[in-house]
Amino acid sequence: MLLVNSTNCIFSSFLVTGIPGLEAARIGISIPFCTMFLITLVGNATIITVVWREHILHVPMYLFLAMLAASDLGLSLFTFPTMLRIFWLDARELTSPACFTQMFFIHTFQIFESANILAMAFDRYMAISHPLHYSSILTHRVISRIAVAMVMKSLMTQVPAPILLKRLCFCRSNVLSHSYCLHPDIIKLSCSNTRINSTFGLFVVLSTMGLDFLLILLSYVLILKTVLSITSYGGHLKALNTCISHLCAVVLFFTPMICLSMLHRFSPRLPSHIYVTMANMHFLIPPVMNPIVYVVKTKQIRDKILKLFLKRETAE
Repeated sequence: MLLVNSTNCIFSSFLVTGIPGLEAARIGISIPFCTMFLITLVGNATIITVVWREHILHVPMYLFLAMLAASDLGLSLFTFPTMLRIFWLDARELTSPACFTQMFFIHTFQIFESANILAMAFDRYMAISHPLHYSSILTHRVISRIAVAMVMKSLMTQVPAPILLKRLCFCRSNVLSHSYCLHPDIIKLSCSNTRINSTFGLFVVLSTMGLDFLLILLSYVLILKTVLSITSYGGHLKALNTCISHLCAVVLFFTPMICLSMLHRFSPRLPSHIYVTMANMHFLIPPVMNPIVYVVKTKQIRDKILKLFLKRETAE
């Protein structure tokens, strides 16, 4: 299983890890994760279908929501199956190409989701602070260009990562500390000089998700400034109510990521299950919760979903 190539420094495979300390209960643990995976698939696929079919929903807010659902769907397809494979089959081995491919797509969808949440913050800023110019600025052509820019940004920042990993030697261990392949986790196992990889990884995080988070904060400062200028209390509530779903998406995505970064850099060494739990919250919870939050808080989406299912029942 642990064959080494001709350079005698690269393992041909990596071993992903389940939840530390709960290996004996892996079958029972798989049930909630399987349920979460099904909710993710059904919820996000339903939102994409409804937005695609209903022309009345072809407005910036819902188009960005469909993009968020697509990124959540992609992220879940590259994380949940690996975890369920560990729980059901105790199959922990991934070949190096498979591991690097999984890492590439996980981080690509992660960066795309961060950029999309920023685009949604700009959408809310325009709707609240500049309502008269909203439809003239956020046209379908502009939204298409934003979508293309987000895709290109996500791909271009992640293409170098697997290429740089191929130059490293892995001779210490091949056991990863998470249930899927992540860039910081992989480079920790290398016995080569990883300065270039670490610097590149830090640059990508700061220039994408770090910058996105700061711009999202700026958007909400400007939104709050506009809301406070509204004289009526009802106007305050109406304006802020349109942001609740998006604020939930921001909290769900960025809070575990920031906490995990703080733990890695500033806290004493903690039990491994804490880091695994925080990583799972960052990668697994948003794809599950985002469709639930948006369906509960957005009447138009809820009504169109009910219409879609009632139409199917009538047809049957």
